[in-house]
Amino acid sequence: MTTLQLTHAPILNSSAQVLILPVNTASIFLDPVLMRTKTLYPDNYQRYHRACRDGSLEVGSCLLHKRVREQAGLSASHNGNQPIYVANLTVSDHPYHPARSQWLKTALVDLQQQLIPLIRYQGVRKVALLARPLIFDHSSTNIISKEESSTNSLPLDWQTFTLPLITQYLQHLPKLRTEVHVPRSVPIAS
Repeated sequence: MTTLQLTHAPILNSSAQVLILPVNTASIFLDPVLMRTKTLYPDNYQRYHRACRDGSLEVGSCLLHKRVREQAGLSASHNGNQPIYVANLTVSDHPYHPARSQWLKTALVDLQQQLIPLIRYQGVRKVALLARPLIFDHSSTNIISKEESSTNSLPLDWQTFTLPLITQYLQHLPKLRTEVHVPRSVPIAS
């Protein structure tokens, strides 16, 4: 059974073995953390960008990338705190289009299926998920009913849809600790 923990800690300081990044199929990052990952994990970004460009990355999928270990400079001694894998969770077709329930569900199922062998055979015990690109603030808009949100035409609400979906699809993975990194604007219940 997975231990799911919400945290405000910076995801790039996490010691997780798998870093899960919600991305789009346009290979454009608007989130500052995602933009930072382009330079921190260039091998992952190159593979992701190539998959977007050639059309092989579909919305609702997960592109799992095993990182290349740096061999020179100070990075070689610092590899212990960096993720071994980066999971590009494709939840949107454009950076200005929010995730939709069906896209998020199928991407989480794909992620789940790819994590099972890593847990079983590679000893992966800790993953970290960047939640900010999945959070939509409805406070500036009218109240949206649960039925309207489930039609896939409106952004998903964090408390009503997104967090329950993440919990549903990741909680049954064995021996795994999942950190969900949320912005400070999202309250964390103790």
